[in-house]
Amino acid sequence: MSALIAEDEIIHEAELVRLEDTAALDYVRQSLDRLPTRLVRPACRQDGRMAGYALLGPKAEPSRSSGPFRRRVFWLLPYDRDTNPDGLYATGAPAKAVDPRTLAPGSKGRKTERSEGGPPSSAMRELDVRLPQ
Repeated sequence: MSALIAEDEIIHEAELVRLEDTAALDYVRQSLDRLPTRLVRPACRQDGRMAGYALLGPKAEPSRSSGPFRRRVFWLLPYDRDTNPDGLYATGAPAKAVDPRTLAPGSKGRKTERSEGGPPSSAMRELDVRLPQ
């Protein structure tokens, strides 16, 4: 859901809590989770580990349709590049992945050459498409 997260869905974020040093991570996955509160640490995903989460400000309201608050959670799976550098994501990255250096409260983050795992493909070079460093 990372690229699908709209800025207006995260405008009430007050702070991002980092549970680990993300400076060494090429990417983190992000998703909007339904959580019962604005501030409490979310439960960890079963198969992966949580790298961080968003805290919401006092003006945030629960979803009218589902009840809970929608908050961003940042996480990694056991087969992601940080633990398996030669694996599935040796190059490229999951659709939900963004470079953690591009994250800020209320800003959805973006993919970079670093998060995508290396230099641009020949097709990107041909089209002169460049991702941020």
